[in-house]
Amino acid sequence: MAMGRRPMPRDSRAPQIRVNHRIRVPEVRVVLDDGSQLGVMPTSEALKAAEGRGLDLVEVNPKSVPPVCKILDFGRYKYEEKKRASDAKRKQTVVELKEVKLRPKTDDHDLQVKVRAARRFLESGNKVKFTVRFRGREITHPQRAQMQLDWLIEQLIDLANVEQRPQMEGRTMSAIVGPKPIVLQRLASDRARREAEAAAQGVDVAELEEKQDDSEEESDSDDDDDDDEED
Repeated sequence: MAMGRRPMPRDSRAPQIRVNHRIRVPEVRVVLDDGSQLGVMPTSEALKAAEGRGLDLVEVNPKSVPPVCKILDFGRYKYEEKKRASDAKRKQTVVELKEVKLRPKTDDHDLQVKVRAARRFLESGNKVKFTVRFRGREITHPQRAQMQLDWLIEQLIDLANVEQRPQMEGRTMSAIVGPKPIVLQRLASDRARREAEAAAQGVDVAELEEKQDDSEEESDSDDDDDDDEED
């Protein structure tokens, strides 16, 4: 029996920019890097115009009729596009919800560890969800979990606002806190300072922040390991 043809996977990559001889249309509208226009011309002539300036012919608007191409340094163009995308991503305020898990039997020392983890998350601009998991007959005494969550919230009063008071969710009790506006303002100020320092030193801030994010993820993993040991 003949095998059915496999469906081709969709290409999820961004559309490729056509450059120089990859531009196959017969004519294009040509714009110089300074914004001045050379007008509509055969693609072969546009290529010669680019080569004569020691630059590239780059298709910037393929949907136009005819397509619009710019004569510019493609290497520099790619660098500036990447930098703009990186700057836009860095300026976005992304607030994650970090979970800190505990049990009614979690002792005072481990609660202090949970506080330190929560403070670290809040100082990074993230929200924190405390989750107390009940086992067996532990759920018949929810007051212990209520006391734990109230105590944890009290330890974070300088950094956090309470977004959800302790409440039952199935066999868990949870509470959510978020960073106070002053914490977010401090983060924005620190980010602006790092950007200024990086610009002065020629360092890519995005790479430094990615390394910091990786370090925080490792810390999150360590906290999860501690929770598993409690179980």
